Amino acid sequence: MRPVKLISLICLVSLLVSCKGDKNIFTPTSSGRPYEVLVVINSAMWERPAGRALFDVLDTDVPGLPQPERSFRISNTDPKHFNRTFKIFRTIIIADISTLYTQTKMKYARNVYAAPQVILTIQSPNEEDFETYVRKNSQVIVDFLTRVEMNREINALKEKHNNFISEKVDSIFGCDIWIPYELQSYKKGKNFFWASTNRANADLNFVMYSYPYTDKNTFTLEYFINKRDSVMKINIPGEREGMYMETDSAHVFSNDINVRGEYAMEVKGLWDVKNDMMGGPFVSHARVDQANGRVVVVEGFVYSPDKQKRNFMRKMEAALYTLKLPTEEQLPEIVILPGEGIQEEKMDTTAVVAQ
Repeated sequence: MRPVKLISLICLVSLLVSCKGDKNIFTPTSSGRPYEVLVVINSAMWERPAGRALFDVLDTDVPGLPQPERSFRISNTDPKHFNRTFKIFRTIIIADISTLYTQTKMKYARNVYAAPQVILTIQSPNEEDFETYVRKNSQVIVDFLTRVEMNREINALKEKHNNFISEKVDSIFGCDIWIPYELQSYKKGKNFFWASTNRANADLNFVMYSYPYTDKNTFTLEYFINKRDSVMKINIPGEREGMYMETDSAHVFSNDINVRGEYAMEVKGLWDVKNDMMGGPFVSHARVDQANGRVVVVEGFVYSPDKQKRNFMRKMEAALYTLKLPTEEQLPEIVILPGEGIQEEKMDTTAVVAQ
């Protein structure tokens, strides 16, 4: 082969492989289901306290659901069996125990063997430190893996969402949001919008409403519940008079979160219909639209009495992060940050392709 042609071929391969470290023509599509995690760990250690600590973290229940549902579906394999079949899992945790390390830490890499893929590696000098570290950072690990899946859902929504619903939201609130395509039914009210799949079971719902922003006391849980209940009573009535949606105030909690670099109040819990047997989980984001002096609330709730609700709720929760207020730019990529204590490791994808 002539030198010029060889150089051109090398340049082409390098360009195709680089692709910002993401999927390229040589990278297979990852396997596995949402919220399924493969743990690569020594088989004997998996049964000892270090392995049990990691299992316990992944096996925790999802908060805010009416029935116990564990956070992740867990699979495991010994490193000696970590072959090409396992390497294309979408989410992988590697337990790396070696005396070469002086401290325990976590790092992650994206799209190493497949795409989309995240590999979280926990390095530790010994099993005792590993166990202690994992139990201490249990919430960090759960939050990170949950955000990984939500980012995937957001990317899917970017490619395919209900444009009709987006246009309705824009006409009422001057905002944009990406809602799953299957939410086709809708209802409008005063500063209120409701979209639904309108199914008897596995019914996904999106609600958006706004009210004036007064002061920081607007963002208390008590204020939020009172405001939510007043809005739902008017706009989401039950089948008969005296029936309407309300918040189960005994099973609701709030967190301060960051959305697009700004403060947001996240509220999770249960809803029910007064004087009826209907109920289920909900998640809300309340954000300040400073340009218009108002609070904008977006919410996802699910009615699915005969099915598990984790994936439905996390799908709707991911959609809430796509809300774009009137003065905000439409971001090229919406990323829910992984949290403190986990650093991204840049991998040499050219070396990976060669393996």
